[in-house]
Amino acid sequence: MHDWLVVGAGFAGSVIAERIATQRGERVLVIDRRPHIAGNAYDHLDDAGLMIHRYGPHIFHTNSAAIVEYLGRFTEWRPYEHRVLAMVDGMLLPIPINLDTVNRLYGMGLDSAGMERWLEGVREPVAKIETSEDVVVSTVGRELYEKFFRGYTRKQWGLDPSELAKSVTARIPTRTNRDDRYFTDTYQQMPKAGYTAMFGRMLDHPKIEVRLGVDYRALKDRGLAARTVYTGPIDEFFDFRLGRLPYRSLRFEHVTEDREWAQPVGTVNYPQTEAYTRITEYKHLTGQVHPKTSLTYEYPMAEGDPYYPVPRPENEALFKRYEALAAATPDVWFVGRLATYRYYNMDQVVGQALATFGRIDESLGGQARHGRQSGGGVHAG
Repeated sequence: MHDWLVVGAGFAGSVIAERIATQRGERVLVIDRRPHIAGNAYDHLDDAGLMIHRYGPHIFHTNSAAIVEYLGRFTEWRPYEHRVLAMVDGMLLPIPINLDTVNRLYGMGLDSAGMERWLEGVREPVAKIETSEDVVVSTVGRELYEKFFRGYTRKQWGLDPSELAKSVTARIPTRTNRDDRYFTDTYQQMPKAGYTAMFGRMLDHPKIEVRLGVDYRALKDRGLAARTVYTGPIDEFFDFRLGRLPYRSLRFEHVTEDREWAQPVGTVNYPQTEAYTRITEYKHLTGQVHPKTSLTYEYPMAEGDPYYPVPRPENEALFKRYEALAAATPDVWFVGRLATYRYYNMDQVVGQALATFGRIDESLGGQARHGRQSGGGVHAG
């Protein structure tokens, strides 16, 4: 008998398991249906000895010093600023769109002020921003929307941007300077020994037991613990009784090439051509020195492991019904991207998990000493 059952050994589950074991001194059983820890952030050496991310690139970035400090207890950091190019009209151009993107695409010599005036001339006014298409055409106009965003979004989501909530593209900035970093967060770095090593240290605690290759549905009626933290799909927890929540999935093709470098940057997007959305070359991310290079091609899929909640009003309405069921379920906390049907970055999941632990600790008695963060999390108890 354990005090806690934590379902999922990704960011949400591992952070809460570590906090419960360390701060509350209670026994935690962590299970995961996959044969490894670290969830979608799992990385490992491939057959060539190159470090790759099995489930696509995971780039850590945040503005939270507290989250960096917390994760830094389990890893050293390697500075890394991610850069992305998009193959558009046969050219590799910076994305997010910046001054160089526009100048090279159209053969112009604009400065920042000139680009702002140019954008003013191509933007389409939208009375009420409701969809992803609205966001982009009101920011950069119809032509750049068609070249950089529409095809990529349709591949990634299986829907036209006009059918998706504004949140999908609202997070992508447009810059009138030459800043070609994909992110501008204060902290941009990668775990020096990899994510899996970081998770291994996080879960290396005498109060934590980890069982892999175990499905929650096979254990949920065995009474293994008094309380549960669940990080899987919320509709699956309730046996899909209200219907299935839509997710997008991905298929990854990992290849190794007998050359030192294949791309000038970590990731190249393909918004106009190819069935895949992007190619990532990991040596840019890891800093590894090797005569060969490994890359991952990403193919969005309708079926498969759930990766991205599909942001549409009807899906949010269905989630709210599941959320109500979760709130009425005693001694279970629902945390993470799948359990709260949100497209969170890694740092946001860590923040949500730390905040949820704070509420757990407070509601059950005991004062957490570290890491109170803002963030959601469905709680019933």
